[in-house]
Amino acid sequence: MKLIVGLGNPGKEYEHTRHNMGYDVLDVFLKKHDLVLNKEAFKGKYLKTRIFDEDVIFLKPLTYMNLSGECVIEFFNYFKIDLEDLLIIYDDMDLPAGKIRLREQGSSGGQKGMQNIIDLLHTDEINRIRIGIGKANKDVIDYVLTKPSQEDLSLISLAQNKASDAIECFIKYDFLKAKAKYF
Repeated sequence: MKLIVGLGNPGKEYEHTRHNMGYDVLDVFLKKHDLVLNKEAFKGKYLKTRIFDEDVIFLKPLTYMNLSGECVIEFFNYFKIDLEDLLIIYDDMDLPAGKIRLREQGSSGGQKGMQNIIDLLHTDEINRIRIGIGKANKDVIDYVLTKPSQEDLSLISLAQNKASDAIECFIKYDFLKAKAKYF
C-alpha cells in the first residue's frame, strides 16, 4: 500500500497559497482521476482506494503545516506503510517557481512540515516531490502564506501537472522510475 501526502494548511484563508502546494498537487491528481478525499481520521482528510492495480491512500493532514508529522505518523503506523511506499509533496523556496525536484532522502531544507515528518519517523530517507515557489523577497511567513503572482502561477500550474504525472508513475512503478523520468 502506498501513502501519498500533500502538505498544506487547512482553512479557506490558506487555499492556493504558496505553502499549500502539496494540497494543490494532490487536488490536480485527484481531479484528473475523478477521485475525492472522503474520510477523516488521525487529524487528516483522506481517501483509501485502488488505482492502477495498487492500494493507495491519498492524505491531506488537517494539522497546521508545522505539525504535519503527527498526522502522517498515525497513518504510516496504522496502515503499516513501508518507508519506500511513502511520498510527501510540499513547497520549496530553494527552487524557482515552477520547478519540481524528486528526492528519496535529504534534509527538510527548512520546510517545517517536512522537518516534523523527518523528526517523527526518525529518518530523512523519505520520498518527496518538492514544488518550487521561488525565494521570498519579504518576510518568509508572509511570503509562503500568500498566493503566487500571476506570472508565477502559470509556472506553478505546469509544475503541479508534472508532479501529478510523477505521482502516477510512482503508483504504477516506483519512486526511482518517477525520479528518473521527472527529476
